[in-house]
Amino acid sequence: MMSLKGKVVWITGASSGIGKACAKSFAGVGARLLLGARRIERLKVLAQEIKKEYDADAFPVKMDVTHYKGLESCISGLSDQWKEVEVLINNAGLGLRIDKMFDANVKDWDTMIDTNIKGLLYVTRLILPGMIERGRGHIINIGSIGAFELYPGGNVYCASKSAVQTLSKTLRMDVLGKSIRVTNISPGMTKTEFPLVRWGGDKQAADKIYEGIDYLTPEDVAEAILFCATRPPHVNIGELTITPTDQISFMLTHRKSK
Repeated sequence: MMSLKGKVVWITGASSGIGKACAKSFAGVGARLLLGARRIERLKVLAQEIKKEYDADAFPVKMDVTHYKGLESCISGLSDQWKEVEVLINNAGLGLRIDKMFDANVKDWDTMIDTNIKGLLYVTRLILPGMIERGRGHIINIGSIGAFELYPGGNVYCASKSAVQTLSKTLRMDVLGKSIRVTNISPGMTKTEFPLVRWGGDKQAADKIYEGIDYLTPEDVAEAILFCATRPPHVNIGELTITPTDQISFMLTHRKSK
């Protein structure tokens, strides 16, 4: 098992869901956390919780992964003690609506592409050179089973998560021989704010997604991510798919009757 005690772990989209759960899981093994998201107040509260519960260092950073220049400025402004990122968890992502391609809102497409694809690329491009220079590092990309389990109306969201899977594989090729590990995590149905965002804040519609299913929790996924990150340096888990026992695909689930 590889120790992450004292190592810097950068988590994007850390203000809720899987990102927040990862922050607590990695704090539990003594990692030092860079918490990135747009909702800085949430990050500040999380940093305080981590300090109190785990006595671990957590530094909240207001960031928008869709703005490269802002990210560049943010990273260059970090003190030396925070710049040596050992593990980057590209978690920031979202889905908007499940409209058919012929009546979708183009702005929704732009937001998903900018966040799920370009945001992941931007952060990786800024962090990866330091990992290569130090001769170690691990990039963990949070995709979705939507990359390969398609569904009506999933069009651009599914395409964006297919891109995450492809980028993870090609990145492994690019860093071959440089002691950098790359992992793509594909979670299935996990209860987070994801459907609330997808349905524009409609809690009733969001809650309906989970009815009758023993869904994954963010902590379930975070535990698997931590497992990947703590394997010995010569071990790379390239692909990991995680679903509830009651889910085979987006279209095939078992829902218990009320």
